[in-house]
Amino acid sequence: MKIFIQWVRQHEKLSLLILSFCIPAAVMAAYFSYRGMGPFGNSTLLTVDLGQQYVDFFAYFRHTLLSHPSGLFYTFQKALGGEMFGVWTYYLMSPFNLLLLLFPDKSLPSAIYWITILKYGAAGLSFAWLLMKTKVQKHLPVLAFSTSYALMGWMVANQLNLMWLDAVIILPLIIWGIIRLVDTGKMRVYVGWLAALLIINYYMAYMVCLFAGLFFLWYWLSNTHWGKDAMHSLGRFVGGSLLAAGIAAVTLLPTWYSLAISKNQYTQTDWSAKFEYFPPKMLAKFFLGSFNFSQMPKGTPNLFIGSIMVLGAIFYFLQKNHRPRTKWLALAMTLILALSMCFEPLDLLWHGMQFPIWYPYRFSFVVSFWLIWLAANALNAEFTPTLKQLIVPILICTATVAYVWINVGQFSFLSQNQMLIGSLLLVAAFCLIALPNKQPWFYQVAFVLFAVIEMSSNATTSLNRISYVTKPEYQNYQQVLATQSAKITDHDHSWYRMTPTFMRTKNDPLSGQFNGGSVFSSTLEKSMPTFMGNMGEPDGDGFVTYTNGTLLSDSLLNMKYVMNRQSNSGTLAANVIDPVSTRADLTTYQRVRKDGLITTYKNPDALPLGFLSSNKILTLDNTTKDPTQYQANLWAGLTGNPQDQHLFTAQNFDHVVFQNVKQQTKLTGAILQKNNLIKPGVITFNFTPKTNNAYYLTLGSNLIDDNVSMRLNNHPLAQYPTYRNTIVVNIADHQKGKPVKLQLTLKKSTLWLQNFTLYQFNNQQFKAGQQKLAANPMIVKQHSQSSLTGSVKVKPHRATLMTTIPYSQGWHVTVDGHPAKPVKVAGIFTALKLTHGQHTIHFRYWPPMLNIGLLITIISLGICAISIYWQRRKNKY
Repeated sequence: MKIFIQWVRQHEKLSLLILSFCIPAAVMAAYFSYRGMGPFGNSTLLTVDLGQQYVDFFAYFRHTLLSHPSGLFYTFQKALGGEMFGVWTYYLMSPFNLLLLLFPDKSLPSAIYWITILKYGAAGLSFAWLLMKTKVQKHLPVLAFSTSYALMGWMVANQLNLMWLDAVIILPLIIWGIIRLVDTGKMRVYVGWLAALLIINYYMAYMVCLFAGLFFLWYWLSNTHWGKDAMHSLGRFVGGSLLAAGIAAVTLLPTWYSLAISKNQYTQTDWSAKFEYFPPKMLAKFFLGSFNFSQMPKGTPNLFIGSIMVLGAIFYFLQKNHRPRTKWLALAMTLILALSMCFEPLDLLWHGMQFPIWYPYRFSFVVSFWLIWLAANALNAEFTPTLKQLIVPILICTATVAYVWINVGQFSFLSQNQMLIGSLLLVAAFCLIALPNKQPWFYQVAFVLFAVIEMSSNATTSLNRISYVTKPEYQNYQQVLATQSAKITDHDHSWYRMTPTFMRTKNDPLSGQFNGGSVFSSTLEKSMPTFMGNMGEPDGDGFVTYTNGTLLSDSLLNMKYVMNRQSNSGTLAANVIDPVSTRADLTTYQRVRKDGLITTYKNPDALPLGFLSSNKILTLDNTTKDPTQYQANLWAGLTGNPQDQHLFTAQNFDHVVFQNVKQQTKLTGAILQKNNLIKPGVITFNFTPKTNNAYYLTLGSNLIDDNVSMRLNNHPLAQYPTYRNTIVVNIADHQKGKPVKLQLTLKKSTLWLQNFTLYQFNNQQFKAGQQKLAANPMIVKQHSQSSLTGSVKVKPHRATLMTTIPYSQGWHVTVDGHPAKPVKVAGIFTALKLTHGQHTIHFRYWPPMLNIGLLITIISLGICAISIYWQRRKNKY
């Protein structure tokens, strides 16, 4: 023991750095173990987007690096196909993700556990490094500040957004680079770490850049006298920032293109100069446990940093050892940050002119950093507040406690018990700070323990309110999905798409390794949800789900296989496989295998990826909002047959029964009202098909699960629960003479039957068009995620090769070795104009702006190398 203590004293800095990593990592590991998470428990860290989106990207990360590197730039597993550069630079560039390669797909939750633990520890380590390099703090108290930073409320609330945590880790290193740049003129540290963050996550790097600019102005104006040297510092900061952006250009420029066709399409152009909420409400977030699930979609900033840090930040402005100019500048910066968290134009600026969907005030981690930084500069060993200095923080804290206590009912995340505990901790922190003589080791230990216990308590209280996916829920489903998709892909090596009628997440194709039609990604090209919404599929700004396919859409989009979940219940598999699609028309397809609850069907009418079509598709103007008409118009444009515009014909129900609902003679667009608000309101629609054609029902966006429940032939109607456009639901096929009953049960007093129409599909006419289009296919001879080669024979003098490859400027096409210019059709797909003869077509995807980005990166690195060389040569002589 004596030898260990002696070693610690001799290597104090190294010991503190190790402990700054280990303390937050150990705290969170202990909590996760308590919740049964991690390698040895039965629970996982998967919740909300981490469980519904990111884990599938992590699976794709593994598959790409280990097996399919062609998927680095593009994949057909993202909806109908899409670029992946934006996905990588937003979700997957963290070096911590390399740990994923050590775990199989079924154990990805364990990999996420270790990555999360490591990131908590790394955040504490980087902040301790900053404090020790700047000599703002030294000895044991360093651990109190590093732990408060690593376990701040923002980290706890956003640990599920794993890709954001790297910004918290790198921010202190960038700040150290700024301080070093101003003090010594050396900008290597600043440039290197800023470039690294820009590459790892451009989105959070943008927020860090804004904060870095504010921090530089504060430090520069506080520590520099006007003159030549001051302008040199300013020039170095601007030049260093540009140089960092230049180094990261290889990822930034292709990402910029990716954003231009996805997120930037939703940039907010209208805003108002208003407060988003009453600003003092954010004070409630300084109390212990100030987070719950309701704060995720829409809440106030996560600002918890602990009592000591809050008091320290206040005391900074009351100390005399800081120059007045420095304090006034710090106050101005604090006010700007505070205003940013409640004033709409500034909030919008911090989020890149786009209001966030869920997780509001994502930049508030820089506010927490700033407050802890001020506290670290104030609470040194020599500081003992005078009675006069204690008055201001006491008044501020008393007013805060009084305001929050009076309005505690407005804060769903707070209780009076939490406030009582928080107030007692605040009093204890006052006493701890007010004690004189802070040099003895036992005081320093108490100082650190107080911070660790309070931050740990906040993390525990906050995370206890969040539910998580269990390991069996994740692993059992992944096993079913992977097994079923593998049985198809191992048997059929041609190019095709397939879709399941069940779903765990919209990113199932990415984790299941098959070409599908669904995805959930913040960088989804805008043209994809536009097209899918027009086709009658559920869509949103960042997602599409191919759950409402028709015979026509399955054929057009080359959905060659459909994996269907049977309606049996009561088994383990039934509990983990959630049906989201009703497909009575599967009776038209060929059953190729059955494994337990999963039956796989082969679509005999699936068109190839490319086929010759009518030239009318090139001039199609398809503006209808009716998805059945949209599909028919698209099909007619391909076949060249005007009669195909009438593939869907509206039908009447045979009779409708109203129970506790006022009768209506016209159904479509009717507003139904309950007679007795207490009793259930049920409408039963009955019809008996007179043909074996498929029958489809359109449902407007008002007919979602929140407003109505539906049953088809006495079974729940399986349907993805939310959609913003009219969808198409298949309710009958090959059921001539068999009664069909559809029941709608109102969940509210009224229901709008928005776009509620029954259609009959002309199977025979559709089949004729399908055979015409399938007669001249493009035969795919070689394919990967980002390239494919095929051949096609053109008999007429001129023809149009239609493909269901989503159009992108990144596709480079050659016909018989000569460059060809693709044409965008239907607002989304790629077509080629061909002449008579046999042709070999080659598609290759290369991210737009990657070449110029790579050139700028090489030049920037060259500038850095030359600068370092001349600096060393100058120092040598």
